Amino acid sequence: MPPHRTDPDLDHTGTDWHAQELLLMREVMKLVGRSLAPAFVLREMLHLMSELLGLNRGRMVLADEATGRQPKETRTASIRHAYGLTAGQVASGVYRWGEGITGRVLQTGLPAIVQDVDAEPLFLFRCVPRSQLPPQTVAFIALPIEVNGATIGVLACHRIRSRQRHLNDDLAVLRILATLAGQLLQLEQLVAEETRQLEERNAALARALDTSTARYGLIGRSPALLQALGELERVSQSQATVLLLGESGTGKELFARAVHLASGRHDQPFIKVNCSAIPETLFESELFGYERGAFTGANTARAGWFEQANGGTIFLDEIGELPLAMQSKLLRTLQEGTLVRLGGTRELKVNVRLVAATNRDLAREVQAGRFRQDLYYRLNVIPIRLPSLRERREDIRALALHFVNRANQAHERNVHLAPEAMARLETHDWPGNIRELGNLIERLVLLTDHTRVTAVALERFMPESLTPLPAAEPPPGRPLPAGTVREYLSARSHSPQTLKDALLRHQGNQTQAAQSLGLTLRQFSYRLRKAGLR
Repeated sequence: MPPHRTDPDLDHTGTDWHAQELLLMREVMKLVGRSLAPAFVLREMLHLMSELLGLNRGRMVLADEATGRQPKETRTASIRHAYGLTAGQVASGVYRWGEGITGRVLQTGLPAIVQDVDAEPLFLFRCVPRSQLPPQTVAFIALPIEVNGATIGVLACHRIRSRQRHLNDDLAVLRILATLAGQLLQLEQLVAEETRQLEERNAALARALDTSTARYGLIGRSPALLQALGELERVSQSQATVLLLGESGTGKELFARAVHLASGRHDQPFIKVNCSAIPETLFESELFGYERGAFTGANTARAGWFEQANGGTIFLDEIGELPLAMQSKLLRTLQEGTLVRLGGTRELKVNVRLVAATNRDLAREVQAGRFRQDLYYRLNVIPIRLPSLRERREDIRALALHFVNRANQAHERNVHLAPEAMARLETHDWPGNIRELGNLIERLVLLTDHTRVTAVALERFMPESLTPLPAAEPPPGRPLPAGTVREYLSARSHSPQTLKDALLRHQGNQTQAAQSLGLTLRQFSYRLRKAGLR
């Protein structure tokens, strides 16, 4: 005869309940290790209760958030997680505080054990009708789920009463699982609250950034833009010279104006001077003014740009175009805070903050002898590099929408970009930066045949593939492809005859003539003036 079994953990079927309990706990802990998301862990916990311990139709009944501030008698709780219940049965599992066995556990915070659901008048059969339960005597166990000492839910299940496994063993396991469920739900609440506070802080920061960028007329929130803006604001209250570096079209004038607006000089004049647009012979009179009789036609005295900017800020754009003779005079004004008008002898005091900008490598210009080293050191006190649009792809959508709205208002159109067209703009490298994007959008708004611009329709306005130009002058009549990277050309890069021929080929249209020579309209006009052809 086989030996008599005395192991209390083995029932008549040979089931080792202690091993099943350990397996359940081990699997639940694995779930917690893989994911702290309560929904996933709690559903699998109910599954393991049924499969390993025979605690069937398990459910988690949790307080409804919508009734959280109401009195307990009007609050409700619903089944949120279940195993072994249909969708209809889960939907019917809604209980008021004090209603039925589940509601009583919610109200009192005490466990409830129903040995026979048929003999318990408080048992509602709301979720599962009696006809859908096994014919044997069915027990019902419900334990409170607590968070911070308050009952917020119930862990409940059915159990066939006539089992070899002790009821107290099931209760012990369920208490552990209810405690774990409460801890997971508490952690979820903490994470949700931290997330809410973080979102509020981020929203407040975004509002502050929007306010700040709107104040300066800058559009975007990309890290590259915000870094440059942060550097700008840190130095705005000082009197030090700011040198804005970066590619053409990155918005240097807006940044220069931002330096002015963020400083204590914001109520004083802001004077913008484009050095590349001033003929060499007029630099001194334009920057420093002139006295009456200083030259033929000087019938009255005139204050130069530095005098007009007194107390405020002067912005010298494309300062690399400044002739060497003027560089020494500019350095003297910056160092001593004085100037002498052309044709004058009297020194005038000026209090001006200088913001300069260039897309040239000034250090290389110094090595080549085209820029004074001492002036370079005087300008390079606070260099701020402005990011290219390639480094600000997150801002392309906002910039494009801004340019579309502006062009629609200016030209009384109603054009908008389809999502795929906007995505196409975001993939382009924009060698001309913000200026190129703005020009393309305005051209598109004026010339498109449709109100809604698709990606296909956009393509005919997009620049061709980029091919860097050689330093030599392009052949006459060969225009640059749109969007081509233009190498730096000196002010004497084109002969007067070349300029004249380009004008003749294009019937006097300076824009087309400039494009045919690989120049901007501003560069072309400047060369015309220097050649005496205007």
